[in-house]
Amino acid sequence: MKDDLVIGGRPLTSRLFLGSGKFPSNRYIPKVLEASGAQVVTVAMRRVDTDFAEENVLELIPKECLLMPNTSGARTAQEAVRIARLGRAAGCGDWVKIEVISDNKYLLPDNYETIKATEILAAEGFVVLPYMSPDLMAARELVRAGAAAVMPLGAPIGSNRGLKTKELIRILIEEISLPVIVDAGIGRPSEAAEAMEMGAAAVLVNTAIASARDPVAMARAFGLAVAAGRAAYLAGTGATQQYASASSPLTGFLREE
Repeated sequence: MKDDLVIGGRPLTSRLFLGSGKFPSNRYIPKVLEASGAQVVTVAMRRVDTDFAEENVLELIPKECLLMPNTSGARTAQEAVRIARLGRAAGCGDWVKIEVISDNKYLLPDNYETIKATEILAAEGFVVLPYMSPDLMAARELVRAGAAAVMPLGAPIGSNRGLKTKELIRILIEEISLPVIVDAGIGRPSEAAEAMEMGAAAVLVNTAIASARDPVAMARAFGLAVAAGRAAYLAGTGATQQYASASSPLTGFLREE
């Protein structure tokens, strides 16, 4: 059965999005993309160096992948908007992941500034995917502002701590009409599968893959986990109950004649 994720009119068969930072070498990126099957990769515009092709991460992303520049480093809505416009002018397309972070310790997104940036860029025709703290009221404002999806954090960026905000993400999945993409904090393939089993539309992973002993093998594991979690969600998990229930009858056999 066809089960594409459609964002901004673009159908995607893979529900694993990849970040491109923190790898021991940028040369891992095409191998990781191939192993994972991911079709969307996000790149911080501040890391793009067009003067040196061998260091330019954009040169290493396969043409069939969808490039999603992000506004990492922006501390206000105005800075995020400027970075997004620079990305479009540089030929990076209309997709953009909004990151507005003014907190230096926990690197938590500023939902208020993120909403402002989303509204401006959506009006300019961008496909906006905002990174956010999982707050229902903020998510509803992002829907109103024209976001194409919402991207709540599972745990602080780069922490590999997993789904610490699981119950808040579950609320967004139940209440928001847009795709919910879990971004940041996922550290293991099993956690990605859990997010998908909850009904998340996709997950974005970077640090867990880039910091693995074998990033390519870990990328493959995440691709399989995301697919398995989505299949489990579509199949529907069985009901839980307090007491044991035998899977086979306990009577009617080994009777004395």
